[in-house]
Amino acid sequence: MLRLLFLFSILASCSTAAAQAQLPDGNGSIRGPFKDSEIVITTTARLAGAIHSLTWNGKEFINSADYGRQLQSASNFDAGSAFTGETFNPTEAGSRDDGAGEQSTSRLLHYIAQNNQLQTTNQMAFWLRPGELSDGHPAKNTAKLSNHLLTKRVTIGYLDLPNVIQYDVTFGVPVGESHKYAQFEALTGYMPAEFNRFVTFNPASGQFEPLSDGPGEQKYPVALSTENGEFAMGIYSPDQPSKGFEDAGYGRWNFGPQQVVKWNCVFRIRETSGIAADDYSFRTFVIVGTLDDVRLAMIRLHSGQ
Repeated sequence: MLRLLFLFSILASCSTAAAQAQLPDGNGSIRGPFKDSEIVITTTARLAGAIHSLTWNGKEFINSADYGRQLQSASNFDAGSAFTGETFNPTEAGSRDDGAGEQSTSRLLHYIAQNNQLQTTNQMAFWLRPGELSDGHPAKNTAKLSNHLLTKRVTIGYLDLPNVIQYDVTFGVPVGESHKYAQFEALTGYMPAEFNRFVTFNPASGQFEPLSDGPGEQKYPVALSTENGEFAMGIYSPDQPSKGFEDAGYGRWNFGPQQVVKWNCVFRIRETSGIAADDYSFRTFVIVGTLDDVRLAMIRLHSGQ
């Protein structure tokens, strides 16, 4: 009997090791032409398939220093008690404790990168490990790896707009959890500090207007640009705003000491009867180029043409 149990144990270990060996590594890139250059998006095994780099015309648009930056997605939940930021926070690229290391706590399950299209499915790590604190609040998760799945589909080029990146994400909220509030950071972009010109798109005039560096959210799409306007990245979503949160949705931050700036696109659901275990999907568009390239694309996207 003991020999049989030992044999079963060996077979189970071999099966697990074989399954892990078959998982994709997440190293890859996609590209699409824009003007006299290419938009190139790169993912890495280090970040479990999250986007590490986006370049165009010789410029890097992403600051990927740790596991919380990148061009990536995350979610936050109340976990059955008062909501506190980051304390139940599945994150695509990995956990805070992963630091600047070479391995992510998140687990990449599926990966396709070909031509101008990317698709991944990721089992997200909790940002905090059990017992860690964020702003004095303890982690509510009791494991390092969540049961939350994130699927993203990324396409460089939308209709006849080659500098628009269609970015569709689906958050899989699992059974067995109790939440009444969900906050989905459908997408965030952490950018180098030189993108220090903050603007917001006025859909009525079709113009960009000056915007403070926050921190915080407001209801109109945002773009971050170099001072001369030669390089910019903007975010727009046809799914905004969330019901009951009409004055929010597009955030921006300037983290001076860390030498990084950030934008995000956030959706929220509050349900007193409980957040259903289900898939929650959102479409965003990331736009790159000069500041005027971004503005003209936002006009087209907002008009639906």
